[in-house]
Amino acid sequence: MPDDDAATRATPATIPAREPVLPPLPPLDLPSGLAARRPVPADHLAVITAIPGWWGVPATSHLPMVLSRLFFQHFADTSFLVEDDAGDLAAFLVGFHSASQPGVAYIHFVGVRPDLRAHGLARTLYEAFFAESRAAGCDRVDAITGPPNRRSQAFHEAMGFTASGDADVDGVRAWLDYDGPGQHRVAFTRPL
Repeated sequence: MPDDDAATRATPATIPAREPVLPPLPPLDLPSGLAARRPVPADHLAVITAIPGWWGVPATSHLPMVLSRLFFQHFADTSFLVEDDAGDLAAFLVGFHSASQPGVAYIHFVGVRPDLRAHGLARTLYEAFFAESRAAGCDRVDAITGPPNRRSQAFHEAMGFTASGDADVDGVRAWLDYDGPGQHRVAFTRPL
């Protein structure tokens, strides 16, 4: 028997999108030729497409999948995207304020295009996230990275984060199986 309601069922393409309510950006001290804005869902593809090249991993790597489209749909108000004069992606920071741990903010994923590294861009994005999180009532920021990512570990340490873990993994304190079997992570925390 045919399903009479099939024609009236909503599909993702027919569900009306709500316009996001995005707060204005704080003043950011960006290098010349760069501009920041809040990300929108349409930015998702550009960001996940850039990740393998920026990190030097295969396009088939799981790394881009760690940054689901939902972050661009539901956490744009606490995230940043930077473009150059040509409109090309230059950097991004995706973060949010914890719903289950009031007072905690979390930086989920950050990237800076390789040719723009060492210009203070990541530091600028982190400081903007810290300021907005503090203004929203947060008193702590958390983040994670993998044990092999020594550049990220050094950056977080320089930004005032403290690392933690329960075991030595390749010479780094990390939490064993943090994100599943064999997915060890270095956890960072920083007071605001």
